[in-house]
Amino acid sequence: MLLLVLASMSSFGSRNANRISDRIFVGFTSHQPVASLFSIFSAKLSACTACLQLKRKVGNTIHWASSWRETLFSLLEDIPLSLRQYIASISIDGTSATTLIIDSNTGELLCRPFLYNESLPDALPIVTSIAPENHTVCSGSSTLCKLVSWWNSNNSNKGSAVLMHQSDWLLWLLHGKFGISDYNNALKVGYDPETDSYPSWLLAQPFSYLLPSVEAPGSPIGCMKEDIRLRFGFPKGCVVCTGTTDSIAAFLAARATQPGRAVTSLGSTLAIKLLSTSRIEDARFGVYSHRLDDKWLVGGASNTGGAVLRQIFTDDQLEVLSSQIDPLVPSPLDYYPLPAPGERFPVADPNMMPRLHPLPESRVEYLHGILESIARIEAKGYKLLKELGATEVEEVFTAGGGAKNQVWMKIRERVLGLPVHRASQTEAAYGAALLALKGVGLQN
Repeated sequence: MLLLVLASMSSFGSRNANRISDRIFVGFTSHQPVASLFSIFSAKLSACTACLQLKRKVGNTIHWASSWRETLFSLLEDIPLSLRQYIASISIDGTSATTLIIDSNTGELLCRPFLYNESLPDALPIVTSIAPENHTVCSGSSTLCKLVSWWNSNNSNKGSAVLMHQSDWLLWLLHGKFGISDYNNALKVGYDPETDSYPSWLLAQPFSYLLPSVEAPGSPIGCMKEDIRLRFGFPKGCVVCTGTTDSIAAFLAARATQPGRAVTSLGSTLAIKLLSTSRIEDARFGVYSHRLDDKWLVGGASNTGGAVLRQIFTDDQLEVLSSQIDPLVPSPLDYYPLPAPGERFPVADPNMMPRLHPLPESRVEYLHGILESIARIEAKGYKLLKELGATEVEEVFTAGGGAKNQVWMKIRERVLGLPVHRASQTEAAYGAALLALKGVGLQN
């Protein structure tokens, strides 16, 4: 999914609103499946939304990159003409570890994109042999495993190849400069955000020249390409800024600024991020830390989440059945809901099988059991972070589509034993818009 948020200075409540109140900052978030939501937040406009489906398929093959590109340009086209002259900057977040290999001479993809949840077990022995023990990259779904798998299976077109993450590639379509990423996306390819560099063990590898240069999220890359700017009618000087991952953008949108505050993103997957004073890394459990200024966002992403619910229930069924659940009564059903085999966090097991049985007679009980089981996985994740040395969680904000389900929120509050709130801004794209605002500040 690609989501677009445009935000005026006044919607951020910025102290600089009087100085640049007529400027608008654009944030995109991209997820699979490819469905798009267009939103505007502005003091001069009421919020509006429109959805569009842009999934391109040939046979049973989804052309992900074409879908992402078409959706991005369709959303830019949907920005009202009256607003385009005020677009000051753009940033995009994308799914962590969604990986593309590009020919820097032609701009063409050298292989299909590797999606965020794909595991490449063929590359894992090589990666574990070169990386420190329990490093973040020591997971079959890491970006580095995807790079190594491609490197070992291709004998041509390597010389001009460059690695790009999903948001890197989408931003490249706008600014035209190869090989630029951010330190959040680059984490799972081996970048060390503490030293702000690639480690020597990674630079010693023959494929290291594919690695992108790394900037802080929200850093200005350059102005929008002239052909793109003229096509959409954006002003001269419109800045394209480095992005981040979807869960980091969701955290930024929630404005959880104190250690002990956490954000659970309930989208197609379940991702948790806890603001901590300590950095924690342990690939055995799928735990990693993103840098956030002088603190750390510690967490992980489970394959459980909304994708499982969508396999079983329609949106209408979820709404009707949820209203019949008593969230204060624990469900006796013990499931491990996964959309397919394989789990990343709080247990990294590519072979873990989904557990969605026994099947009760009541569909209400079935949904109750699934929602509660996902909440237990979330609780296990926060408990694990504490055991590994992270700051203890005190309060949880919720982002993503799951934040709309009030019954689920109450179930989670009971299971977690913590205050659980819906974030004031629940869309990751709002966090990307904050990065776009940051980029303009740095540019000026």
